[in-house]
Amino acid sequence: MRGRRMGSRWEAGWCLRANHWGDRHGMRAYFAAISRLGDGVFWYALMGALIVFDGYDGLKASAHLAATGAIALSLYKLLKHWTKRPRPYASDVRIRAWVAPLDEFSFPSGHTLHAVAFTLVALAHYPTLAWLLIPFTASVAVSRVVLGLHYPSDVLAATGIGTALAGLSLWLVPGVSLFA
Repeated sequence: MRGRRMGSRWEAGWCLRANHWGDRHGMRAYFAAISRLGDGVFWYALMGALIVFDGYDGLKASAHLAATGAIALSLYKLLKHWTKRPRPYASDVRIRAWVAPLDEFSFPSGHTLHAVAFTLVALAHYPTLAWLLIPFTASVAVSRVVLGLHYPSDVLAATGIGTALAGLSLWLVPGVSLFA
């Protein structure tokens, strides 16, 4: 029954508590908006802004982000297809999906995977953007659980995968490092 297993009782409890934050309209609206921006809108706008404000260097950084994103998308789709883990709202009638999911399965959180990978690559090019990117990425990760679309382990695994992918991407591009 690979991947068909629901989250643990502990995870289901966390999902249920976080999902109840969506009962408050302001919280639901915030996390729904963050999630929508995390669909790609925020990252496309960032890449465009980098090009506009930093010319050729912004173009190089944006190309690095786009290449990392393409690999992240392929990996995410492969893992979703392989694990086929049901989403929390599909496994527990007490959990409500506050927004429509982009696909059927839960593991890993693609929004979180992309946000982490993009943030780390972007920060290697533009460390001064940390004030914007770190809170945004944290909000994307939390939004996925609050909105009833992911278990905490989906988000944690996606964080690890996104970190590893960004690390590999940064290792492959000479002269770009988070620790420069």
